[in-house]
Amino acid sequence: MHIDGVPNRSSRPTYLLRESYREGKKVRKRTLANLSALSDEQIDAIRAVLSGRSVRPVEELWQTTCSRSHGAVQAVRVAMQRLGFESLIGSRPSPEREAVCAMVAARVLAPHTKLATTRWWHTSTLAEEYGVVDADETDLYAAMDWLLERQAAIQKKLAARHLSEGSLALYDLSSSYFEGHCCPLAKIGYSRDGKRNTLQINYGLLTTRAGCPVAISVYEGNTADASTLMPQVNQLRQQFGLERLVLVGDRGMISHKAIDTLRSLDGLAWITALKNSQIRALMQGGTLQLGLFDERNLFEFSHPDFPGERLMACRNVDLGKLRAHKREALLEATEKELQKVRERIQNGSLAGRDKIGVRIGKVVNKYKVGKHFSLTIEDSSFEFHRLQKQIEAEAALDGIYVIRTNVAKKQMSSAEAVRSYKALAEVERAFRSMKTIDLHIRPIHHHLEHRVRAHIFLCMLAYYVEWHMREAWRELMFADENLQAKRHRDPVAAAKRSEACLEKVATRTLKDGSPVHSFRTLLDELSTIVRNTCTASIGQRSGSTFQMTTAPNPTQHRALQLLQAIAV
Repeated sequence: MHIDGVPNRSSRPTYLLRESYREGKKVRKRTLANLSALSDEQIDAIRAVLSGRSVRPVEELWQTTCSRSHGAVQAVRVAMQRLGFESLIGSRPSPEREAVCAMVAARVLAPHTKLATTRWWHTSTLAEEYGVVDADETDLYAAMDWLLERQAAIQKKLAARHLSEGSLALYDLSSSYFEGHCCPLAKIGYSRDGKRNTLQINYGLLTTRAGCPVAISVYEGNTADASTLMPQVNQLRQQFGLERLVLVGDRGMISHKAIDTLRSLDGLAWITALKNSQIRALMQGGTLQLGLFDERNLFEFSHPDFPGERLMACRNVDLGKLRAHKREALLEATEKELQKVRERIQNGSLAGRDKIGVRIGKVVNKYKVGKHFSLTIEDSSFEFHRLQKQIEAEAALDGIYVIRTNVAKKQMSSAEAVRSYKALAEVERAFRSMKTIDLHIRPIHHHLEHRVRAHIFLCMLAYYVEWHMREAWRELMFADENLQAKRHRDPVAAAKRSEACLEKVATRTLKDGSPVHSFRTLLDELSTIVRNTCTASIGQRSGSTFQMTTAPNPTQHRALQLLQAIAV
């Protein structure tokens, strides 16, 4: 017996159960039943029985014994392969190199302590993919020590990839507060995290103009910004072999004193900004006049106090309004708190010049506008009023900033110099990603100095991988894809997204109707691709195991495809 399918022009085929028999030398067929009312699955089951196969429910054929997340691991693995990451870390295979690559991938996917990492990566295919199935936290610590010894060589390779003679490099310093008190690097200093009087470490990040990380250095927590500049300059010139370079840093990093040192270095140019006190002096001297901004928001000038330099004055009206609004809000909040102090003095609950002074000090330190108030403190009274002229003098600078550089005009226009200085936002973006959003430098549990340095370097390498993944995934995320317009936009006005990007943000969907992702949600989407370990339940292969991986959906397939375009 067998089943024949008789085609119909406009409907489902007719399925007939037939039997073959012989009449003399001829083979004939007779129809035993019409099976068209059965479902396709039932017809396939009858066909299997007629062919002699055993028919059982699918769930009885095998049993899934283990399921591990694979898609996100595969994505990071592809990105690292495209970047030649293994050869970047070490030219020869070794257990240490495998452990470092695994730690970098784990830092991108799920940042944990080293002990927690060795437990987490067995819930995914990471340990298997990177060959660290048997590695424990002791092996990871040894790999970190091995990595730190190669930091200089690795950073030299990164500089050779991404920096060339005459290129532009960005440098800035940040800090992270510390867990514990045993590390010799941990000192009390200026906290960028707003954690006053806490031990911290500082680290300086060097990137390309686009924000791709090249090198990172770790310093004691009380190290001043400007004192870290010359070590970076020496690294660029001596270790990386770059004689001609344009270095961009903020006004605290490339200070007036540091510029005096940089002038003596042939081939090294810089871009930074003037401090408010320097801008105020230019305005009081008549060199910088507000009337010059009537028809433009950017103009270039020079001044004898800055010999051999170009000064670009900029005025952002929107930024000026924002600063004026913020100042007024802080002044009003301070007045409100000071009025409460005065009421306490009047009702007798607060007395004595010392106690009154301490309470007022807390108020003015809270909102940081005490310099705009005149305070008169007595044993049983307190008066205050605004210093209006001082406030107006500061308000005159709202929205105004001045870029300074020694780069020749034929090499870089005024607009491009301003854009280059604003590119420091890329370093700030890197710090945000490393500190809070994705990679989580904190909490720092290491207390040995060399382990802390290795941990920070490991986070930078993880950001190097993440940066390239973000660039490859721009079309799937909320990021703007029109980078060309960014290079030619008004350098002073607030940055604006392209129309296509605004549409993505407004609709939360791409052109194909799929949802727009952030970096983290796209990794979560990929994590739904799992690798199942299955055990056969019947037949001669009963007990044998095999693996099945989830087929990617269109979004996952596109994400993995885009990573193949990464190139260095």
